[in-house]
Amino acid sequence: MPSPSVPQLKLPTKACDAHVHIFGPTQRFPYAPERSLTPVEAPKEKLFALHQMLGIERCVIVQSVIHGLDNRVVADAIAAGQGRYLGIALVPVQAGTAELHQLASQGFRGVRFHFMKHLGLGADPQALIDLTHRLAELQMHLQVHFDPNLIDDLAPWLKRSAVPVVIDHMARVDARQGLNGTAFQSLCRLLDTPNFHVKVSGIDRVDASVPPGTPPYPRGIELARYLVREFPSQCVWGTDWPHPNHTHVPDDGILVDALAQIAPTTEAIQKLLVDNPQSLYRFE
Repeated sequence: MPSPSVPQLKLPTKACDAHVHIFGPTQRFPYAPERSLTPVEAPKEKLFALHQMLGIERCVIVQSVIHGLDNRVVADAIAAGQGRYLGIALVPVQAGTAELHQLASQGFRGVRFHFMKHLGLGADPQALIDLTHRLAELQMHLQVHFDPNLIDDLAPWLKRSAVPVVIDHMARVDARQGLNGTAFQSLCRLLDTPNFHVKVSGIDRVDASVPPGTPPYPRGIELARYLVREFPSQCVWGTDWPHPNHTHVPDDGILVDALAQIAPTTEAIQKLLVDNPQSLYRFE
């Protein structure tokens, strides 16, 4: 969206957008040849300007499959962010300690793996658990993005992780099933273990049937609000800018204003946007 709306909600100092991507510029950072789509460029300068407009001071940039395993595009943005921006890398499941140490020194706080049909089936679960022991040496965590139909298959493996596990986008559940949906209840059972965290991002993805702003994704807000209330120390939030692989382009100002319903008290929004990200990502 070229001109997102200015949100009415004033965010707390050091508010963190814990899930964004950046694409390009391709002259410096080429897209991966094996990518499934070619997005318009969304470089760090556009991200920085968006955050300034939204009132967001901190951010976690997630390496995208668009750039594959070449994490330089995120490392470059982290360096430009002067301590306010950190990253999540994509690595092969066999990544060794030396490679992980280099990423950690650049400001990467974790690695992400996909278990999505449109992005590939992901890593061998046993190899992934082995990797978490190498991550533990560097205080890095595991981030997973999976099809909600896979949550019960993956849960026994993820519970064996040697590091915290962060689940993307409320596990991509179908918000039309409500709080009693099978996948959502499985997500909540995982969160009964304090080692698990969830991103209450994607209210626009799990509830994409409602046009932006009319009203703003009520079913997605309901799920996010429940998670923030029931698991107050295990939730972080993100815009998912620039919203790749989507049915529409959400208005980031509307996503920010939805926080007034997701975290409706001063204490709740402080934990969601400031305290929890600080604990999980360790901003300096």
